[in-house]
Amino acid sequence: MLNDINIAELTTIDEHINQLSELLVKVVEEGASIGFLPPMTLSEATKYWEAVLSPEVILLAAKINNQIVGSVQLILSTKQNGTHRAEVAKLMTHPDYRHNGIGRLLMDTVQKRAIQESRSLLVLDTREGTPSNHLYKSLGFQEAGRIPYYAKSANGELHTTVLYYKCL
Repeated sequence: MLNDINIAELTTIDEHINQLSELLVKVVEEGASIGFLPPMTLSEATKYWEAVLSPEVILLAAKINNQIVGSVQLILSTKQNGTHRAEVAKLMTHPDYRHNGIGRLLMDTVQKRAIQESRSLLVLDTREGTPSNHLYKSLGFQEAGRIPYYAKSANGELHTTVLYYKCL
């Protein structure tokens, strides 16, 4: 399946807004810890995507047959003392396409894009215990620490987040 996946940088949202919104709703409904809680409406997802692009945000999308099946964001630090770093945010793969290497391919691409932007340090965080922890470790990210009670789930339970970094 990896041969069928195309990774594209999206510089506009308009023609992709419906697919991105549907992806976001689906992964949130499946329990992804990416800043939102279920139930999420399409209008909430659309509102999010309409505001996401800015000069410091690079949005990558994984497509199969021109259908968006995953995405990730590279957020470039604009602070004077942080122009060497970027944050990886909101890595998501449509549940129907998981375990096909899409997340890994998106992460490989986002790391290459960070290097193109002269970034030498990547940071990210994810909820403790999710499969993404294994993915990040397998890609050479180092655990920097944990923050308890960081993110709330739909049932009100508070979860620990794990902070990761990688020197490029």
